[in-house]
Amino acid sequence: MAENAERLTLPTHGAATLPSVTVDSYNLELEDADGFIGDKARRDAFREALDDWRKHHKSVSGEDPLGDTKTADISKKQLDQLLASGSVEAAGIILSAIEDYAQALAKVLRRFLKNKAWAGTECIVFGGGFRASRIGELAIGRAGTLLKADDLDVDLELIEHDPDEAGLIGAAHLLPAWMLEGHDGILAVDIGGTNIRAGIVELRLGKAKDLSAARVAESHLWRHADEKVSRTETIEHLTDLLQSLIKSARKEKLSLAPVVGIGCPGVIEPDGSIARGAQNLPGNWESSRFNFPTAVTESIPKIGDHETMIVMHNDAVVQGLSHLPRAQKRKHWGILTIGTGLGNARYSARTLAKDKGR
Repeated sequence: MAENAERLTLPTHGAATLPSVTVDSYNLELEDADGFIGDKARRDAFREALDDWRKHHKSVSGEDPLGDTKTADISKKQLDQLLASGSVEAAGIILSAIEDYAQALAKVLRRFLKNKAWAGTECIVFGGGFRASRIGELAIGRAGTLLKADDLDVDLELIEHDPDEAGLIGAAHLLPAWMLEGHDGILAVDIGGTNIRAGIVELRLGKAKDLSAARVAESHLWRHADEKVSRTETIEHLTDLLQSLIKSARKEKLSLAPVVGIGCPGVIEPDGSIARGAQNLPGNWESSRFNFPTAVTESIPKIGDHETMIVMHNDAVVQGLSHLPRAQKRKHWGILTIGTGLGNARYSARTLAKDKGR
């Protein structure tokens, strides 16, 4: 598919052909007798395994080495600390949950790799909130060992940037290089089932044309899941965040391209509507009468002296794009984002035709 990719056009929502890669597949929903297999590798699947081991240990010994705090209320940082310096019983319970989760993750990976759209995948990159913990890293590493034991030659890598920043930095890769030249940064938005993050991605093209030096200069996080907000209130809050970032860029004398790059859950249609997969967002984002990019441009019609352009793609696709500079030698690679759900995307490097007459 990569060799026969269509020519690049102006940025289009949910595009299959991007400046550096072809998106072979994303938001793949595989099922077995128990339902969607991705649910077995979501973030809460680890918590469920941990809860089961805690209950079992207490039923046998009468004590829970992790204390009285509910599993859902123990932070990733606390679990990492217990694993590193807690009691051997606490570490044993956590390691047992890691093993259960890694076994489930390996099964999910095997199913993805058997799918036609994922054939020939050389590397799978892991992002999402669960990856941003030592426990998540160990589970991913163990799953990789299990795949190697099955003679599956695929590398598992941790996404290079912090997952919170990767979802913003990847937005710059949605745009062709010529649209970024002459600008210091772009606005980017990462929408998830729990959080919405908006930020300024400083391009730093003078240091690296391939965006390998790009960084998040400023960002704001809003946990919308903690509040009972409507879709309209969500748009209004996001607009306030973006307006604040525009003012901040002006103050710092950063020239923003008149573009907002957005990563959003679900299947993104060319007109910016969301076909399915946005069920965790506040309100109905899949309504035929709602268009998220249009709502943003109506609230922010201009950035600087130019009309605002919105480019939106699936959030896993965008997060994976942040890893592009490190994946340049890969022909086929994919990403899994472990969070509220299991986001996924598979890419092929684009083969650009040589200029005729040269």
